[in-house]
Amino acid sequence: MSGICDEYSDLDEADVTVRELLTEIKDKSGVIVDLAYASLMYDSHDMAKKVGELKEDMEGLEHAIRVKMLLAVRTMEEAKQLSGILQVVSAAERISRSAANIAELIDLPSEKKPFIIRILCESDEKFDIVRISEGSDMVGNTLGQLAIEACTGTRVIALKSRRGWIYDPDDGMKIHAGDDIVVRGLDEGFLRLKDFTTGKCPWEFPDTEKS
Repeated sequence: MSGICDEYSDLDEADVTVRELLTEIKDKSGVIVDLAYASLMYDSHDMAKKVGELKEDMEGLEHAIRVKMLLAVRTMEEAKQLSGILQVVSAAERISRSAANIAELIDLPSEKKPFIIRILCESDEKFDIVRISEGSDMVGNTLGQLAIEACTGTRVIALKSRRGWIYDPDDGMKIHAGDDIVVRGLDEGFLRLKDFTTGKCPWEFPDTEKS
């Protein structure tokens, strides 16, 4: 833990607000759970390793929040007001630990893994991996321009390009032919997305202009 604290010690002193740190923890909490389940679905040790890295990131953020709160509290009343934030931080800790435990199941012997995939397939929200074809309108546009979640109801949690895996890609990430994207959503969303990724249907851009 000391190494993590050292890595994030600059957050303790930096001009970063508790609100900003909480926002980052919230975003990472969603990503770490998605990647934990996806790592099992696709038997990806690379994804499972990223789950461990995100867990360490979250531990550092949680430490920074606690330090800032200790420095800010001056009265009992302020301590009571900030106690709710500590509850949120504790919840984030439980989420990251649980996600790490889920990802560790990837090391189970192969004969014990089928039940995991069956459980994941029975859930309402599932994971899928799709490849972007050359004929797709998605090619050459960024995730922000495409607004995939708004158009299909599926959320991109990872992207694999020629340079390797990118987790929780930002809106500026450009899509290329041959890229694989890991998405979370419902079956109807997957079907709609595949119509776009294969070039079967033209992409329905949220705005009329493409960059």
